[in-house]
Amino acid sequence: MKIEHIAIWVEDIELLRLFYMKYFRVTCNNKYVNRKRDYTSYFLSFGEGKSRMELMNIPNMIEPISRGQMKGLAHFAISVGSKDVVNSLTETIRKDGYTIAGEPRTSGDGYYESVILDPEGNFVEITE
Repeated sequence: MKIEHIAIWVEDIELLRLFYMKYFRVTCNNKYVNRKRDYTSYFLSFGEGKSRMELMNIPNMIEPISRGQMKGLAHFAISVGSKDVVNSLTETIRKDGYTIAGEPRTSGDGYYESVILDPEGNFVEITE
């Protein structure tokens, strides 16, 4: 078994698509559009046979309280292969003006990781 994909409701689907494509080298399918529901989505792939992320949008969707503090998905982690890549990617994301919520470190459960916020405030762990 494996997690096939996670799905995230987003406000600016193009901004999030470009963010994940730039920093995490995901590939992207063609945009799915359902005009009846005013719904669009993209699937971002981390590689052949690997997990995917679905970005979904319905304009003017009402957002609940802070995403990081509501019950449900708290964060997801993307493995980048090494401590050096964790460090360099974290610095690149910082230099580009995004929030670093947790500096690179070895966590209590043994992961070498940093925590960033994507452009819409989703918590993303960058792990080795």
